[in-house]
Amino acid sequence: MLKELYSLYSPRYPSTLVYMLQSTEYRTKDYFSWLLRTKDFSKVTNRRSLEQTKAAKGLLLGIYGGILLQILVGVYLICLGSKHSLAGGIPFGIALMLSYPLVWPFLLIVPLELGRAFVVEPAKEKAITKSKKQFAGHKAIKIAVAGSYGKTTMKELLNTVLSQGLKVAATPANKNVSSSHAKFASKLYGDEDVLIIEYGEGEPGDIEKFVNITKPTHGIITGLSPAHLDQYKTLEAAGKDIFTLGEYLKGKNVYVNGDSHETSPFIKKDYEVFNHDKALGWEISGIKADYEGTGFVMKKGEQSLKLRSQLIGKHQVGFLAFVAAFALSLGLSEEQVIEGIARTKPFEHRMQPYKLAGAWIIDDTYNGNLEGIRAGTWLLKDLDAKRKLYVTPGLVDQGEETERVHIEIGKLIARSKPDVVVLMKNSVTGFIEKGIHEEKFSGQLLIQDNPLDFYSNLSHFVATGDLVVMQNDWTDNYS
Repeated sequence: MLKELYSLYSPRYPSTLVYMLQSTEYRTKDYFSWLLRTKDFSKVTNRRSLEQTKAAKGLLLGIYGGILLQILVGVYLICLGSKHSLAGGIPFGIALMLSYPLVWPFLLIVPLELGRAFVVEPAKEKAITKSKKQFAGHKAIKIAVAGSYGKTTMKELLNTVLSQGLKVAATPANKNVSSSHAKFASKLYGDEDVLIIEYGEGEPGDIEKFVNITKPTHGIITGLSPAHLDQYKTLEAAGKDIFTLGEYLKGKNVYVNGDSHETSPFIKKDYEVFNHDKALGWEISGIKADYEGTGFVMKKGEQSLKLRSQLIGKHQVGFLAFVAAFALSLGLSEEQVIEGIARTKPFEHRMQPYKLAGAWIIDDTYNGNLEGIRAGTWLLKDLDAKRKLYVTPGLVDQGEETERVHIEIGKLIARSKPDVVVLMKNSVTGFIEKGIHEEKFSGQLLIQDNPLDFYSNLSHFVATGDLVVMQNDWTDNYS
């Protein structure tokens, strides 16, 4: 009780509030939800720290200044000998000094909303309107990449390979909403051959909004899986939104990942479907994956290409083969495609391998969907190791599918036959355990209460010859 009370008056308390806003991407509903369930504010900041952006610095200045002013007014009233008091007899000056931890979590929203309404939103709308004209007037091939997962991977593969023979520009990192698209458009030179634009669906209507602004000529749908179901409610609703891209293009130049079985109900006869067996008329065979990368052979009539990527896992082959075939269709030579595929490598926290204390670690902590979990457990089963370990906290934003999805995750983990499973204790742990036990898992199951401590001391947990697959991470605002 005393520790919780102290956390309200700690010098770090104001920055913790700003951190909570930042971590929820300044969504007041999510911020208040997190705020109301928090008792000890000293335990809020675990996995990350406050990023010193302009918005964060402005809010910090406002809250520290406001608290200081409130305290000074309280001191002033006490010095004046004010006789005003609250119902309980507490002098108003003292009450004013002591109440700031209860007041400022809510007052903090005032400058945020004022800034959003009068500065941020008008500027954003102006930039988006301008970008709509820029995209419409650009003569490049404009490729939109949408899906529940794999968008950034597909975008980066396209960028790497197509850049071997064409001038390409792609939206950076996972900047995939209208304001990011507008910023991307403002930096274009106008002579690009190809633009690659990632679409980050978050709620119904997003994809329709994106296509009307960016005017794509080609669309790639990377897959469908339970994600953002706190907003979409059902997988069907998410699928309808994502496949708005195909409707906009009227079935022309629409490519869909057939390895994602959930896409099947939405595929129309005009769509091109690719998977790990075929891509744009090319047949795929000879798939081999190890810790150094993945190789395969593509054949089409008399043509044959032997390709190898630094990406690891057989699940990567469908994407790689499609990108190779697509690049060839745009006029790149076989040599350029081979070189481009050879340059493709794991992205940070996305099936990224590294060595630690003699063990192989596969860092897939950016992953946040069921299909990614499926790929990770397949990889764990396929690769050779003396001891295999699987680590996950589960998935967020699964909505009504939360229980079903996490029971399925438990089953997938058990079927991959790891020697050790490490689960991070949270609200979905019980569902994962249930799935694991239903598959009669015979290995060691560990539940960790402190994820940060576990990850920080991972080198003490592994040994030479181990393989550790770590999938997904929960930010501090999830319980």
